[in-house]
Amino acid sequence: MDLLLTGVFLFFVFLIGLLPFPLLYLLSDFGQFFLHRIMGYRKKVILSNLKACFPGLEEHELDVIVGQVYKNLADVIAEGIKGFSMLKGTVKKRHFIINPEVIEPFLEQGKSVIALPAHFNNWEWGSMSPGLFTKHPIIAFYKPLSNTYINRFMKWSRAKFRTTLASIYETSLVFEHHANTPSVYIMASDQSPSNASKSYWIKFLGRETAFLHGPEKYARMYNYPVMYVDVQRVKRGYYTLEAVLLTDDPASLPEGELTLMYAEKLGESIRKNPGSWLWSHKRWKLTR
Repeated sequence: MDLLLTGVFLFFVFLIGLLPFPLLYLLSDFGQFFLHRIMGYRKKVILSNLKACFPGLEEHELDVIVGQVYKNLADVIAEGIKGFSMLKGTVKKRHFIINPEVIEPFLEQGKSVIALPAHFNNWEWGSMSPGLFTKHPIIAFYKPLSNTYINRFMKWSRAKFRTTLASIYETSLVFEHHANTPSVYIMASDQSPSNASKSYWIKFLGRETAFLHGPEKYARMYNYPVMYVDVQRVKRGYYTLEAVLLTDDPASLPEGELTLMYAEKLGESIRKNPGSWLWSHKRWKLTR
């Protein structure tokens, strides 16, 4: 069964890889219509999350944001599949890091850096573009897929862009192994944790919210500088990434402060462009 699913997946990767971007976005427009109007993909979750975070929204304002959420989701899916066949020059042009000079000095001094992006705008290309802007190793943590063939393909694909995909289940070992090698660790940090007791609880978008403890744990343990990665859509298919230094001395901060700083930055980004975040995930399924 895994082989059959892999064959279907690779067929779509090949097919979408042949499409020029204008046709890709026609396909994405159809995907948006299907997810929103026909399938109603997680619409109750999206509406529930938006209403709880922005209780003052009028009905027509809510409808506009919901449409933007589905458009962003469809674009990210299409762009993510397209990414498997994109050339390095195309990725660098369309997912452009505007200030690598903020990160580079730490790496040149022999210090690793922890980069904290989110599921905001196109996060899929975020495991491809960083390696095109620095000579230092890029390590992106991810949850391995159950299909071993597709999982291998994913790791091979990202390796073309100098990114090593590392399992979230081996985080400690990865940090230990690369302790003496200046690297950029990419840790998407806006997922809902699985363990409420280990989480940091933050007031986020007006709601008490559980945040993963891992990014702060390893930042404090190794005292690595930490960056918030702000991804903005310039126009359809073109994004800028800005590295914003949260701290260069996390070990000196009170426990939980670094997570709060990240949550505040992410909250700012979401309030400016609420339709660009992944509202379809059950972000608030945990309670204290």
